[in-house]
Amino acid sequence: MRGPHNIWRLIRTGATFERTGAMVVALEAMEVSPRLRFAARLLGRPFRFLGLKGDPALPPVTRAITALGPAYIKLGQVLSTRPDIVGAELAEQLKYLQDQLPPFPMEEAQAIISAEFGCPASELFSEMSAPVAAASIAQVHRARVRETGAEVAVKVLRPGIERAFRKDIDAFYYAAKWMERLAPFSRRLRPTDVVTHFDRVVQGELDLRLECAEAAEFAEQTAKDAHLIVPAPHWALSGRTVLTIDWAEGIGLNDSAAMTAAGIDRAELGRRVLTMFLSHALRDGFFHADMHQGNLKVAANGDLIVYDFGIMGRIDEYTRRVYAEILMGFIRRDYRRVAEVHFEAGYVPADRDIEEFARALRAAGEPIFGMTASRISMAKLLAYLFEVTENFGMQTRTELILLQRTMVVVEGVARSLDPQLNIWEVARPVVEGYIRTSIGPKAVLRDLWRTSRVLSRFLPRLPALVEGRLIALDEAKQSPKPERGFGWGTVLLLSGFMTLTTLGLAVVIAKAF
Repeated sequence: MRGPHNIWRLIRTGATFERTGAMVVALEAMEVSPRLRFAARLLGRPFRFLGLKGDPALPPVTRAITALGPAYIKLGQVLSTRPDIVGAELAEQLKYLQDQLPPFPMEEAQAIISAEFGCPASELFSEMSAPVAAASIAQVHRARVRETGAEVAVKVLRPGIERAFRKDIDAFYYAAKWMERLAPFSRRLRPTDVVTHFDRVVQGELDLRLECAEAAEFAEQTAKDAHLIVPAPHWALSGRTVLTIDWAEGIGLNDSAAMTAAGIDRAELGRRVLTMFLSHALRDGFFHADMHQGNLKVAANGDLIVYDFGIMGRIDEYTRRVYAEILMGFIRRDYRRVAEVHFEAGYVPADRDIEEFARALRAAGEPIFGMTASRISMAKLLAYLFEVTENFGMQTRTELILLQRTMVVVEGVARSLDPQLNIWEVARPVVEGYIRTSIGPKAVLRDLWRTSRVLSRFLPRLPALVEGRLIALDEAKQSPKPERGFGWGTVLLLSGFMTLTTLGLAVVIAKAF
């Protein structure tokens, strides 16, 4: 329902920020220019009375976001990991959105479990605690399985959450459509495609059966990763509205005081968070895409515990190689190569000047090197990069949105653990290791082997293809009209290419081994 009624939702969003005092706080924290602040206040003030009140006990921005609903809470969770963008004070306030939202009643949670499995919750779980964490989409209970005695975490969707999200996303679609109409320059950012991507991600998160599958796959994929705990799901006790996984005890990464008291090496943990994300994204092409502090804990022995698999990211092998080369170029300060990769991948239109683009990248990257993380203004850096993308006509790549968003969140989490963290130094061994195995001689051999397997599937069809072509030629001799289409030379070329490729690969493998 993406009609004009969504105007009301958008007006109420601005009015809520104005009424709660969040407008001033948010604009100042993000270092918005005074002129833009004045314009935002001027437009919002007449509609102030239409805004939602929210919880007066909460700080202004947190109060506004919680009043507006789950889609806005998702945005707030991302910003809570970026003190370098919104400021340390506001980022600390927004951590409330990660897992401390008001829970819904225990009776409703038990009713949802009973409806999902067709029997009372007490028949499935011998013990079930009050909510131990509550976020935008679901809340979690600690429980014990009656049949096995296993201690588990039971995640239950909030009642009516699908409808609440639908309202927000419809308003986002409406805003994106009018943005493209009224501001043509915004089309390169593909706002409608971005909202569609967000919509698809959210719909997947609202079906806990999909999360159960993602959790199982992630657990299998990371089984050999040291110092990482991925709780295993219980399929028999999971459904569309309920997810049950093993309970893993730990300290939340948003609890700085508890980590310090437990003697956790926060700097080492920050490096591990960043390394883990890069390893999964590059090595596997399958990564946890919602890694804010509320979804991460640290065990007493220092192992990292990962929860909440509702948003997982996937990137194909070609994109991984492009991503790795871009990162490696920045790490080595080879801005010309970074620019070339952007052009080769089609991220920058071919009619732009590659040298100018390389200079723009140097202007973004050089100030970071040799500077401690605490002195880098990510807000200013992002503003400059946005200007670069506009000047060079770069369009938003929807297939990379989740990867880029997660990178921003993970970097924020790592820096919250160690403000002096140098992301380039931490990333270098991971990226170099991936490049050695994925772009070097071994990768060429592996690619040839995969190509030969694909081609070999078509070899049995060659005799029939040749025979069919011979029959077609005989018929063509009797026809006055010249035949078009698949020529005899093409058949021979295809046959020869397949044969030579297969034989060549056999020789390469023989020499290698």
